[in-house]
Amino acid sequence: MKVKALYLLISLAKRGGIGKQVFITLRELGNELGVSPQTVLRWLEELADRGYILKQESRKGTLIEITDKGIKLLESLYEELSSALYSGVIVGEVVSGIGEGAYYVQQYAPLIKEYLGFDPYPGTLNVKVIFPKTIFDALCNSRPIIIPGFVKDGRTFGDVRAYRVKIDGIEGAIVIPSRTIHPPKIAEVIAPVNLRMVLNLKDGDRVRIEVI
Repeated sequence: MKVKALYLLISLAKRGGIGKQVFITLRELGNELGVSPQTVLRWLEELADRGYILKQESRKGTLIEITDKGIKLLESLYEELSSALYSGVIVGEVVSGIGEGAYYVQQYAPLIKEYLGFDPYPGTLNVKVIFPKTIFDALCNSRPIIIPGFVKDGRTFGDVRAYRVKIDGIEGAIVIPSRTIHPPKIAEVIAPVNLRMVLNLKDGDRVRIEVI
């Protein structure tokens, strides 16, 4: 089956073709997929022949409903794509921070040693996430290590979620304040070494982070 025929099946699902019949026009689908109405018709007939859709002509137009077999195909595609895309890998570009990372790492250093098992370099490697769409997509299958908050000199420091990661064989952790609701656009990575120096990184360099 052609890849675009699968896109057609997805389009039919988005139009409400699961569990009920929906009206479609060949021209609309053709414009959406960038092909001719004749090509859409051929793909619909292929999907019908394979048992993925039920196709019925009426005076008002073409009625389409995705069959149980078609639904199972879409579910299978979703599972395979989820496994490939959300496999615990983050790809991003190194960026400069605003200098706060070093301060906070120093404040949490004793707890980082206690909970993560290493003395952190006083600073973070900041990585602008390119893939996947959000940091949380890559971390969704990992359980965070909660570094508890504390009060110091009258100032409250909140809990931090830490996710163990590896960059070029160097183990560290992505740290995210527990109060964070929306996925941060920048992954802040702590490690026992200066990652920029050891890996010879500069702003704009692309890095691959593995969640472990």
